[in-house]
Amino acid sequence: MNKRDYYEVLGVSKDASDKEIKSAFRKLAKQYHPDVNKAPDAAEKFKEAQEAYAVLSDESKRKQYDQYGHAAFDQMNGGAGFDFSDFDFSDIFGDIFGSAGFGFGGGGRRSSNRSRKGADKIMRVNLTFEEAVYGTKKTIHLNVAEECEKCDGKGGLGEKTCSRCHGTGTVTAEQRTLFGAFMTRTTCPSCNGSGSTFETSCSKCHGSGTVSKDVDLEVKIPAGVNTGNQLRLAGKGDAGTAGGPNGDVYLEFYVKDHEFYVRDDNDIYLEIPITIAEAVLGCKKEIPTLYGNVKLTIPEGAATGDKHRLKGKGIEDIHTGSKGNMYVVINVVIPQKLSRDQKKLFEELSKTNLECSDQFKKIRDFTNKNAK
Repeated sequence: MNKRDYYEVLGVSKDASDKEIKSAFRKLAKQYHPDVNKAPDAAEKFKEAQEAYAVLSDESKRKQYDQYGHAAFDQMNGGAGFDFSDFDFSDIFGDIFGSAGFGFGGGGRRSSNRSRKGADKIMRVNLTFEEAVYGTKKTIHLNVAEECEKCDGKGGLGEKTCSRCHGTGTVTAEQRTLFGAFMTRTTCPSCNGSGSTFETSCSKCHGSGTVSKDVDLEVKIPAGVNTGNQLRLAGKGDAGTAGGPNGDVYLEFYVKDHEFYVRDDNDIYLEIPITIAEAVLGCKKEIPTLYGNVKLTIPEGAATGDKHRLKGKGIEDIHTGSKGNMYVVINVVIPQKLSRDQKKLFEELSKTNLECSDQFKKIRDFTNKNAK
């Protein structure tokens, strides 16, 4: 079978730099590696790219290829072509698949000797309406994983470099298929990817590197938080591994309803009951706001559902500090029981023609028309 030109395989020119050759192979390896691409011809194309890269990335072999072509390696291997089974692809594969997150037969995963951030935690915090509006301080009780002091978070004592992977955390192995051989990198089974082994496992953390501990955190909760808001406590979560930073704690708030106030974002609503007489004649009412009582003048002819805005009497915005508004909603209360004198007054009022509004006239005319 006639082999394709190695430069053609990688899609580069004959004067391509080492960087361009490596970049071209990276692209083809991601596209055709059998762990990623299940097409029937993927393994063959991957092997072809491997062979091309093994030759062109080596200065000496590239010179031989440029001078004699494929014949240079046919002569060396009895006509079998270039043998790249001993070529170490571990560095390039780690660069390609480790950062990209591909499986690569288990070898693309980052070895556990790399530092990792600890786990985050989320905790629900219940607040009263007043605590959420004005802000408060809370003591939060948490159980977190802290670095074991006895072994400095390593999980064992008497640390030494793994004899199998020589501290790299990975081992390179040859994998043979119907399409030929190629190299794969896997996590070292002796050290589980840490690069180190220990004479004895830590008796305090039992090899985990962390110990469970109850902690109390004093937290200042800002004014204006609402249900669903979260507060991040940086670095207060579980300890990291291999020197990695601690995780974070997220407090998620749940605010209880108020007996009278109804909250809508930063605005609040308060329903105020008034009598029929107050609605007809108008009145002054003392209104309890979040910041003290104020006098509100309710004009004559008030009706249920009327709203009066008290600017800036709402809740402070958690981000800007500006305050929302308060809305006083009128509810005209119909009395359920009347004294004899009160009943006489309403009977007298019923004799008065109160149908003075346009709406009354429209309904009256429509009713009369419908009766015909």
